[in-house]
Amino acid sequence: MAEIEYHSLAPEHFDRIIALGNQVHGDNYLDQRSIKQLYENSFDRRINASYVSVIGDELVGFRLTIAAPHWQTDKWCSPEKWNVSPEQVCYFKCNTVSDAYRGHGVGSNLLNLSIQKAKLQGAKAGLAHIWLASPGNSAFRYFSKCGGELIAKHPGKWRHMSIEDGYCCPVCPDICECVAAEMLLTF
Repeated sequence: MAEIEYHSLAPEHFDRIIALGNQVHGDNYLDQRSIKQLYENSFDRRINASYVSVIGDELVGFRLTIAAPHWQTDKWCSPEKWNVSPEQVCYFKCNTVSDAYRGHGVGSNLLNLSIQKAKLQGAKAGLAHIWLASPGNSAFRYFSKCGGELIAKHPGKWRHMSIEDGYCCPVCPDICECVAAEMLLTF
């Protein structure tokens, strides 16, 4: 296998991130507006916490991480159950790896790079909503193996995206009713 390189997320990656994200997570998961906003919210203290992995010109994975000051808890979050102040928690939006490169440490490397930058931004933990319907529940197993702890399960987390943004879940036939596992990874 050719050498995988890791780079901070930059605008020149947007189109390839949208394509891979929509391929893996379902149509309309990401678009130009959302990736631009996620990119801007990756920064704090001039440090970018989001990463991509590439082989040559091929984008094979990405980790989108929102800096702690740039996201807010909502009804899908249980901060009273966290062992860290919400102000010190970044948000792991998604970790996506192309099918051909899964199982080669790409996801773990992306996560570790994002954690290093999130720590420099002042975060002490990261929150993720893990897709429990991933094939073989691999997303939950992966995030647990990396140290993530289950906080709560939230049915219908992505329902609003299906209705309002036209998100097409690759599992649900119409409106997404998938369950999200709220997980906290303390650094």
